Amino acid sequence: MNVKRLEFVIDSGSAGTRLDRCLSRLVPGSSRSFLQKLIRDGLVRGDGEALTLPRYPVRSGMRIAVELPEEPENELPESEPFEFPILYEDSVMLVINKPAGVVVHPAAGNPNGTVVNALLGRYPELAREFSCLRMRPGIVHRLDKDTSGCLVVAKTPEAQFKLGTAFAERRTSKRYLALVRGVPVRSSGELSGLIGRHPVNRQKMAVVDRNGKLAITRYRVVRTGSLDGVPVSLLEVEIATGRTHQIRVHLAWLGHPVLGDALYGGARCAVTGAGRQMLHARHLALPHPLTGEQLEFTAPVPDDFQSLLDRMS
Repeated sequence: MNVKRLEFVIDSGSAGTRLDRCLSRLVPGSSRSFLQKLIRDGLVRGDGEALTLPRYPVRSGMRIAVELPEEPENELPESEPFEFPILYEDSVMLVINKPAGVVVHPAAGNPNGTVVNALLGRYPELAREFSCLRMRPGIVHRLDKDTSGCLVVAKTPEAQFKLGTAFAERRTSKRYLALVRGVPVRSSGELSGLIGRHPVNRQKMAVVDRNGKLAITRYRVVRTGSLDGVPVSLLEVEIATGRTHQIRVHLAWLGHPVLGDALYGGARCAVTGAGRQMLHARHLALPHPLTGEQLEFTAPVPDDFQSLLDRMS
């Protein structure tokens, strides 16, 4: 089987990190179990020496080499037409306004109709660039299926690594608009706690006391009113971390679940016209992967979201 060799130099911010965790950032889209297998199989070397322990602490300046088996061509996702609004594009990156109802990458139950399928249709060369990495081509971060808004995509492995590093090191800014049930007691606040798998319903995430990851969410009330006789608020939300379902979990924990979010809000979040969770990734700021220039993007509010704002009284 053919392999491709990747080489990285560990920066000071990653020093002391477990090898498998470090690789999950350097090779985004690869599962931890896959990377651990590469390590145990002797396919990861540090400064020329084989590193076979996933828990090995990496050192600043260490040169890491990874040998990745190529994926068979028939395992790549199908290419499909690209129909997403483009907010920005250059030779190494793309920012789109992802519509609600679209999954970012193929997975069980969603093999087609994803952002990745569309990317391969618009940029066939991505299949050659990324196929050997066993990663989701170009995907740096994700938005839930029913969340709309700014999504950045890398067009080269180098850009994917650098953008992924910027997200991991919190050198990005992500602000959302959320329509929620009720009116928070405080006009602004910060929510901080561990988010992990729900102890009973494994399809959900929850704020937990242990076995979770720290999540930080800040909000401010932009506007209040009512819809169908239900008190509602428009919040601007900024996240300092990127945990699964973070905003939805934190706002439900606050007592103000996102309208239309059946998973975390149930029937009490049902409002006419809210056919999905009313969460929109409005603003994204990040350093350009090659130049380091700070870039900012804003995604227009989608029609379904705007129609509810227009109805608020």
